[in-house]
Amino acid sequence: MPPKQQTRPNILFLMADDHASKAISTYTHPPINHTPHIDRLSTEGMKFNHCYVTNSICTPSRATILTGTHNHVNGVLTLSDKINNRLPNVAKHLRSGGYQTAMIGKWHLGEGRDCEPSGFDYWSVVPGQGRYFDPEFISMDHGEGNTGGKRSVVEKGYATDIITDKSLNWLKDRDPNKPFFLMCHHKAPHRSWECRPDHRGLYTQDVKLPDTFDDEYKNRAKAAGAAKMRIQSDITYFDLGLVQPEGGEEVGELFFGGDRKIPDVGDEEIAGFRLVDKHTAEVFTFDSAEELKRFKYQRYLKRYLRTIHSIDENVGRMLDYLDEAGLAENTVVMYTSDQGFFLGEHGWFDKRFMYEESFQMPFLIRYPKLISPGSVCEDIISNVDFATTWLELAGLRVPSYMQGVSFVPLLEGRTPEDWKQVAYHRYWMHRDTIHNAYAHYGVRNQRYKLIYWYAEDFELPGTQEGGQPKEWELFDCDEDPLELFNVYQDPKYADVVVELTRLLDEKMLEIGDIPVH
Repeated sequence: MPPKQQTRPNILFLMADDHASKAISTYTHPPINHTPHIDRLSTEGMKFNHCYVTNSICTPSRATILTGTHNHVNGVLTLSDKINNRLPNVAKHLRSGGYQTAMIGKWHLGEGRDCEPSGFDYWSVVPGQGRYFDPEFISMDHGEGNTGGKRSVVEKGYATDIITDKSLNWLKDRDPNKPFFLMCHHKAPHRSWECRPDHRGLYTQDVKLPDTFDDEYKNRAKAAGAAKMRIQSDITYFDLGLVQPEGGEEVGELFFGGDRKIPDVGDEEIAGFRLVDKHTAEVFTFDSAEELKRFKYQRYLKRYLRTIHSIDENVGRMLDYLDEAGLAENTVVMYTSDQGFFLGEHGWFDKRFMYEESFQMPFLIRYPKLISPGSVCEDIISNVDFATTWLELAGLRVPSYMQGVSFVPLLEGRTPEDWKQVAYHRYWMHRDTIHNAYAHYGVRNQRYKLIYWYAEDFELPGTQEGGQPKEWELFDCDEDPLELFNVYQDPKYADVVVELTRLLDEKMLEIGDIPVH
């Protein structure tokens, strides 16, 4: 028999890294893969079609989710920034409010005493990006003596399975008389997309190319054409599990550039170009540059989808445990990713941009006591809203410093009249050495998206000395869902430009971010 249930709900937050909505079958018809266990949260709960990230990069997104604040407030603007663990966060509020709290898996908010997890009764996290196989975990020391220190242990096996094992063990060992808040963070499907060995035979059929795969970046801001995120020219041997047969060598996971990229070659250079699978020793030979380009896409996407297969299986394990333990009825279960990801759209992999594939987060939530099965929400929410929602669900006061808005009313199937259908995004890492992505900010409402590429030091061919490199983009997401036509200068959209600029100004004033003129 399950223990007597408390009235306040348990909260289970499942988050992957770089999981695009289009790689969840409930979001895409026809699907490119099948995720039946993740889909359960949609059929038994609610799917959000307009959940957005405030900064489409791993570390800042995680800081926003934890603190309920935008990055200019929590101080985590870029990948190299670290969280100040003395700051208040949602786990601290839940813990002081009577919840047991745990963080397991990918932390990615810095290493060291000042930035290790705080507010958790238990934590066990991978340092940095973590490894897919035999990952190291840094954990609270709950061993003999319980000194409150920490220890490092290499766990044998596959990261997705191990993170789930550790999460299930914590759930089984917790105090059954208290509600719990568990953040279970997977490493997958982060680059370099290494699947469990028994999944290497999955997804053998080729995947349809995205309509924008051969994008030439016309009618857009210069930043789109300058980004070094192209499958054709910027993906590496290591990313795709390949080596060169003639004196080539595998590269390390933290190396993403230089001469270790698979070359973007012309037809005159391609004859006899070969690559070798590092696991099977299969040799691939190419007769044309176009053939090589298509091969890179298929290789990338199949590796990516295979890592997601393990996530889906392990989400199933978590949901099965809740059923078996009699906890499903009183547990809020959420599945999301720290941001979206490009799956070949516009020829890209990676994220960073405010374009839809990168900007949109998958968000599925099940709570039988509140949410009608099979619900779909078209209202706009952001990751900054997660913390306030958790606190309201837990019956706790939302602190005034948090900038998000609880979306509990949306879970109940009602949209407040004053609900602000606006999402804000700001990416700060101007011209990072690997991806060459430009800094920008902007807003999206239900139909339109306005992006301001504000940095002043563009160094692009054709930029005139003393010119104005700052650029604006406006997209009509109804008429142009693929975001191929910037209509900022189109006279037909003059009133829309005025309205979206007003929304942007209002949003920046509301959250205290500083515009660039």
